Amino acid sequence: MNAVLDDFAEHWLIYVSMPFIAAAIGYVTKRVAIEMMFHPVDFVGINGTFIGWQGVVPRSSERMIGISAELLTTKLVNPREVLARLDPARIAEEVEQPLLSTMDDVAREVLEQHHPRLWEMLPVLAQDLVVKQVQAAAPVVVRRIVNEIQENVDEVLDVKHIAVTALHRDRRLTVRLIREISRPEMAFIARSGIYFGFVLGLVQTIVWALTKEPLVLPVFGAIIGLFTDWLAIKLIFFPREEKRVLGLFRFQGIFQRRRDEVAEDFGRLVATEVMTVPNIVEGILRGPRSDRIIASIQEIVARTIDEQTSVVRPLVSIGVGSQRFEEMKHAAADRAVARMSDPALQAGGYVAGALDIGNTIARRMRRLSRVEYENLLRPAFRRDEWKLIAVGAMIGFGVGELQTFLLPG
Repeated sequence: MNAVLDDFAEHWLIYVSMPFIAAAIGYVTKRVAIEMMFHPVDFVGINGTFIGWQGVVPRSSERMIGISAELLTTKLVNPREVLARLDPARIAEEVEQPLLSTMDDVAREVLEQHHPRLWEMLPVLAQDLVVKQVQAAAPVVVRRIVNEIQENVDEVLDVKHIAVTALHRDRRLTVRLIREISRPEMAFIARSGIYFGFVLGLVQTIVWALTKEPLVLPVFGAIIGLFTDWLAIKLIFFPREEKRVLGLFRFQGIFQRRRDEVAEDFGRLVATEVMTVPNIVEGILRGPRSDRIIASIQEIVARTIDEQTSVVRPLVSIGVGSQRFEEMKHAAADRAVARMSDPALQAGGYVAGALDIGNTIARRMRRLSRVEYENLLRPAFRRDEWKLIAVGAMIGFGVGELQTFLLPG
């Protein structure tokens, strides 16, 4: 023991530095692990080989997109419930001005295309009367279309397709979603490396003092890197339920403990990045179930034109014939469908507020089981976490080996 104390007195700086270097190893390996979680987005290395790296989250993006989309579809968003919040009359009011302009253009384009001579022969007053009658159909069309969507929502809106399309369109969006909701967890991992590393560094110092074996440093460095990475990842998710240590201290996986905060963040991100009004409109008008709603819109537009142009229909029918008038009516319906999305987006502010997707998701997330909630983030770690732990061990070993050069000869 006296020999150990004498050696400590002579080389105290080395002994004192060991726990701090171990803490630094713990922190550095955690920071590297965090960056390797998210970067690079695309594979860097030799394709077709194991030489290279792609961030764990980008590499797992396909699986995570599927899990997130399934969760949204089955647990978090009920399309019928959400779309029932829309007021057709309010939407018609919101889109009135751009829709009137669109209907004006459609009416003039169709009439000029199908019977330009008749259109040119009509007095300006008659032209305006035709256009005004068609424009009068606009609010009626909007209300009928919204009612049609609400009544047949399962047949016209595929929420899973909207989510998958949005996440596939920009793979960085998946990375950003996971990084945003897991930011405190990532900070915890980095901090834990310091604490766990320092404690293991104290053990390392004692072992070194007793053995003077140079191999202690790289071995303990590897252990610090490996164990602290493994423990930090586990402590994010476990225990799922709150535990009490010695009956005094509450203890629970940090991600589980932050459920309310994560629910708010995830709901906001999905509402602003995934289930946006433009994406929903795109999904309805051009998604895999769009045939039904497009046919309905065409039928609604054609029927409404019939009703609203009854005053001028005899005049137009005499000039162009009943068959040509039917063709013109269907052409107008086709053009209205093709240009429907721009006016629809004008109601985006009202629609986003009425749908209230962010708060809806947050409320439903709070009702998920612990395992269902955990699956929001856990897949980002599960398959490749061993690689992160292995990299931590290798870095720790390397830093420990470098420490040996500081030892007295």
